[in-house]
Amino acid sequence: MRQEFNVYCDESCHLENDGFDIMVLGALWCPKHVREEASNRIRDIKRKYNLKPSFEIKWNKVSRGQLPFYKEIINYYFDDDDLRFRSIIIPEKSNLDYERFDLTHDDFYYRTYFNLLKVIFDPENSYNVYVDIKDTNSQKKVTELKKVLRSSHYDFSKKIVKKLQQVRSHEVELLQITDLLIGAISYHWRGLQTSEAKLELIELIKKRSGYSLDKQTLVKERKMNVFIWRARN
Repeated sequence: MRQEFNVYCDESCHLENDGFDIMVLGALWCPKHVREEASNRIRDIKRKYNLKPSFEIKWNKVSRGQLPFYKEIINYYFDDDDLRFRSIIIPEKSNLDYERFDLTHDDFYYRTYFNLLKVIFDPENSYNVYVDIKDTNSQKKVTELKKVLRSSHYDFSKKIVKKLQQVRSHEVELLQITDLLIGAISYHWRGLQTSEAKLELIELIKKRSGYSLDKQTLVKERKMNVFIWRARN
């Protein structure tokens, strides 16, 4: 029987000329039927720390005062066997030679998203993909990405990628966890040291995952799957 999954995608430093040299795409996924239970558990953790259920978990909000809350969120993620995560890191984004391969930055963006999701997708199952609204061009990107994913998987009957739509991250708890995880990876890869709280949270992620975040993992890794994209010479 075909199983249905929800996939929550986010990105960091994905624009071509944003001044950042590390680009990270990430996706958290889980069986569709556990979404409500997981979201309720995250809201319970928010209440425990006197935060409103509407409080948005974001990497940029990590601070010393809220570190215990963010640590509990990370521990919850690693303790819940139904939640899985994969990321792609593109180091030295400024060195990408699009002209050499007759590509645009958008072409590369869609290909990277495909590489992110192709390991997650099983043709025997179905997936609802949710992406964070970023800017006025978001809907155009979603439409194009849907075409790329379906054509790449020969999913002309739309059985694999059932849905791909934009959502607002402050309304979707599991997308907020994606933001937190890719934010930590991006911060680590950029070599930043500006926040002791963020560094402490990264150390917790390393400890719980068993990975340094510096090297890519085996393709079958499900809890902290990391792929480092390298340009061909």
